[in-house]
Amino acid sequence: MRVYILPAGCTSSEELRVVERPDPAPGPGQVAVRVRAASLNARDQAVAAGTYVGGALARDTTPLSDGAGEVVAVGPGVARFKPGDRVAATFFQIPPAGPPFASRAPLGSPLDGMLAEQVVLYEDGLVAVPPHLSFEEAACLPCAGVTAWNALMRVGTPVRPGDVVLVLGTGGVSMLALQLARAAGARVIATSSSDEKIERARALGASDGVNYVRQPNWDEKVLELTGGRGVDCVIEAAGAGTLNRSIRALAPRGKISLMGVLTGRAGDVSPYGLMPKGGSLHGIFVGDREMFEEMNRAIALNAIRPAIDRVFPFEDAAGAFRYHKAGRFVGKIVIRVG
Repeated sequence: MRVYILPAGCTSSEELRVVERPDPAPGPGQVAVRVRAASLNARDQAVAAGTYVGGALARDTTPLSDGAGEVVAVGPGVARFKPGDRVAATFFQIPPAGPPFASRAPLGSPLDGMLAEQVVLYEDGLVAVPPHLSFEEAACLPCAGVTAWNALMRVGTPVRPGDVVLVLGTGGVSMLALQLARAAGARVIATSSSDEKIERARALGASDGVNYVRQPNWDEKVLELTGGRGVDCVIEAAGAGTLNRSIRALAPRGKISLMGVLTGRAGDVSPYGLMPKGGSLHGIFVGDREMFEEMNRAIALNAIRPAIDRVFPFEDAAGAFRYHKAGRFVGKIVIRVG
C-alpha cells in the first residue's frame, strides 16, 4: 500500500513523500480500514513545520488525524464492526502496536495518522459514519467536528435555542460550529478578513458577518449587533491575540471555548473581564468517542453536511497542504485517498 510520511526533523510540508509498505493486518480487538478520504487541520501544518507541541517529529510519521473509510478486515474478538462498515477514526487512539490498555495519543503526531491507503486501529477508536455523508464529508469530523461539538454542547452551559454564538474565522472548526449551532436553534455571527468568506458563511447560516480588517474593533460591532448584550458562546479559534476582544464581546454568564492558536500562544491577556459578567473560559482539546457519537446523531437527524472547500487527489497531497497553508478556504480541505 501507499503511505505518506513526514520525515523525522522535517520543517515543511514540502518534505512530504509517499512510500510503499505492506498492507497491515489487524490483531486482537483491531480493525483494518481502507481509507477513502482524509482532511487537514491547522494542527497538521504545525506538525509538518516542526512547531507543534513537543517540537519536530522524532521519527518518520504519517500525517493527518482525520480520516474515514471502510472496514476490510477485523481481528479476533472484534464485536462492533464487520467488513464493509463505513467508519471514521477518533482523534485519540490506543497505539496500534501497543496493548489495549495503553494510554491514548493523537493520530498524526505522535501516532501515525490517516494519510495512507490502509490503517489498523483498535475497534473502540472507530465510529460509524452517518448514512447520508460521503467519505469526504465524514473525514471532516474527527478533529474539527468533535472540537466544535465539545465547545458548543459539552463544556459550560450547552448552547440553547435563541442563544447567540460568535465564530472567529471560517476554518473547519468555526464552520462546523456554525452549522451545529444553527441546528440547535442559535443565531451565529462570523468574523473574517474577507467579505467573500463572510458571504459563504452566510450561505451556511450565519445571520451576520464582521470584517475584522475594516473593523479592527470587531468586539464593538458584535455588541452593536446584539443590542449591547453580547454573545452566549465564542468559538475562539484564534488564540491569545483575540482573547481580550472575545471577553469584551461576551454576554453575562457566557462562555468562551478556546481551541486555537492562530494568533499565537502568548499575549497581553487579562481575564478580569470575565468576573463582572460571570463568564467562563474553557480550554478545548478535541473530545472523546462518546462526544463523536453524540455529534453524529445530531448530524444525522439534521442532515448536516460539513462544508468542503476543495478536494485533492491522493497523488497531490502536497498541493492540499499548500492550499490549506495559503488560508483562502472556507470549511475543510480534503484529500480523496481511494
